[in-house]
Amino acid sequence: MKLSKIAYKPVGLLLGVGAGLVAGALFKQTWKVVGRTEDAPDATDEDRTWQEILLAAGLQGAIFGLVKASVDRAGAVTTRRLTGVWPG
Repeated sequence: MKLSKIAYKPVGLLLGVGAGLVAGALFKQTWKVVGRTEDAPDATDEDRTWQEILLAAGLQGAIFGLVKASVDRAGAVTTRRLTGVWPG
């Protein structure tokens, strides 16, 4: 395994944690508008409908995926600019 890949591992891990935090905050704000409630439903919320639960889960997954891919790509591009090597 190349040294650049090994060196990028902790950076990628930190970026992933940051992406998760950003995605969680973004989903929470989005759900306030879409769901018209403060908290998104859990799958086991008895008083919530299937439609509401599945909408929340799909929206959360889409937001997380978008933020994670954006952060991962930006991290790789920045690494290439700084080191001249693609970390992948």
